[in-house]
Amino acid sequence: MPLNVLTSTLGKKRAAHLLRRTCFGGSITEIDSFASLTPSEAVGQLFNTSLPDPTLPVDPLTGNEWITTGNAQSEGFELERYFLAWHLGQMLGNGIDPTVKLSYILRERLVFFFHTHFTTKRSVVNSSRGLYYQQALFRLFAFDLEDIIIPPEDPDDPDAMDTIVPRNFKELTKKLSVDNAMLVFLDGRFNVKGSPNENYARELLELYSVGRGLEGNVPEPEFAGDYFYFTEEDVQAGARVLSGFNVDPSFSNIDQDTGLPRGVVRGGNIASSHEEGDKTFSIRMGNGVVTPDPNIEFAGNPTEESVLDEISQFVDLIYDQPETARSICREVYRFFVYHQVDQTLQDDIIQEMADIFTVNEFKLQPVLEALLTSEHFYEAGSGSDENNFGSIIKSPMDMVCGFIRNFEIQLPDYQSDLNTYYEFAGGLLNEINLQGMDYYEPFEVAGYAAYHQFPIFNRSWITTNYLTNRYNFIRGSITADPMVEMGEVDIVQFVQNNFSGVASNARDLIIAIAEYFLPTTENLSFDTPDVGELTVERLNYFLSAFLFSPQIDPDPEASWTFRWDNGIDMDTVRNQLTGLFNAMLQSPEYQLM
Repeated sequence: MPLNVLTSTLGKKRAAHLLRRTCFGGSITEIDSFASLTPSEAVGQLFNTSLPDPTLPVDPLTGNEWITTGNAQSEGFELERYFLAWHLGQMLGNGIDPTVKLSYILRERLVFFFHTHFTTKRSVVNSSRGLYYQQALFRLFAFDLEDIIIPPEDPDDPDAMDTIVPRNFKELTKKLSVDNAMLVFLDGRFNVKGSPNENYARELLELYSVGRGLEGNVPEPEFAGDYFYFTEEDVQAGARVLSGFNVDPSFSNIDQDTGLPRGVVRGGNIASSHEEGDKTFSIRMGNGVVTPDPNIEFAGNPTEESVLDEISQFVDLIYDQPETARSICREVYRFFVYHQVDQTLQDDIIQEMADIFTVNEFKLQPVLEALLTSEHFYEAGSGSDENNFGSIIKSPMDMVCGFIRNFEIQLPDYQSDLNTYYEFAGGLLNEINLQGMDYYEPFEVAGYAAYHQFPIFNRSWITTNYLTNRYNFIRGSITADPMVEMGEVDIVQFVQNNFSGVASNARDLIIAIAEYFLPTTENLSFDTPDVGELTVERLNYFLSAFLFSPQIDPDPEASWTFRWDNGIDMDTVRNQLTGLFNAMLQSPEYQLM
């Protein structure tokens, strides 16, 4: 069951599936547009790298950005809220040219993925600037097919050449190891010679790279301090490699490869808090040795350059282990396809992803392109009775952003109506929080439970309280009131704009809505049982909510047709459509993607 390329056109069902997994869902127009494309054509459009840089978040009290200047009048906790509200708009492509909007959203979704992998908590970092620059690092590495090209300082020098910096997951890991936010979050700033702090080294090995093996089938340790793929000896040696860096609160120490701020070594020209000497790793890491390069030391003493080189050697050693590629690809698979990975899937699909990852020098984009264009991503491959439609429970972020995207709800303009934007986006973040995701404040150092906690994974998003809040969000956004407020859906106008060709027939309208909004929509029929992915009983439930709750006409379906076709008694039409959409979107099916 390898990653065979799906060569037929997507059709509505697959197009909607692809957009849910990559872009928080799609509008009716976007789904229709992608339906006529093959997966390769669609994915090619999604990975458009000609994207604008985001505009910087703005402090409403000054009317200016504070990220590069540090000049703000709002309190620190307010700036953190503004930053998160700003990023929500980025994930929705607010104000972005429609021709590149889907690519822009995919890039931000990958930023979100990196955040779920390389976790950070805003209450620990306590710096909106630190959070922003870490996100900027993720954004720089999100589309990683092409390496970073740095032109020479003197373009007129005929002998000068461009500098090529690798852009891949491994290089991101190196850069993140000295990122200011990460140095705070996992205490790297406290890791000094003679008093090692092992927090980041441990999480780098256990959570961010090689891991402990396939969940549910983790190999047994063979000696004290053994985790099979790494050991306590490796944690300790890794901490020595990483020692000596501190946070740069001014964000003025710029990494020449990325153009973004990073931490600084303690001691200035001499990295006086860094552990000198070779660092030897265990048999699990091939007995590798990280050796200081005397050519970039100063009189035998470590420098910032030599410490960065040691960190690079350490990360190279980690990525030399075959399990690192498998571990990272399992996380990619769970984020984009399905949470359950058994040994059979590991030996087949995950291993093929890992092979693609490795042969492409740990670039993520080739892995995603192979995955998103494969039969497996959709129907799970020929000969399989299962498929991957609706196999993931939407996260609160997917739920809220997906709703906004489905109905093309316009956010206030960030440039001209900043306070209204922050108020609206802040309300959406509150809805996301009520549904179980406190954005940038996961409960655990490993991140949000849905992305790592075996065996429940994304099922952790569903509790009685969280589900109630999901339904309340939908109910509050689809109302029968003709005076639609910001963030609400004019449901009559929406149906007129998107379903005018079928809207007069109640049953056809239900099937048409399902095909765009629900993940399991094959062969839907009110007349033929046992052929559709939604049963006749399920479709009749939606029909009952539409026209029979309450029943106000002797022949509800004929009366609906008459009202719709003649544009009369629109209050009743609006009430009935509100009942229909609330029933369909407060269904278990709409909670899936």
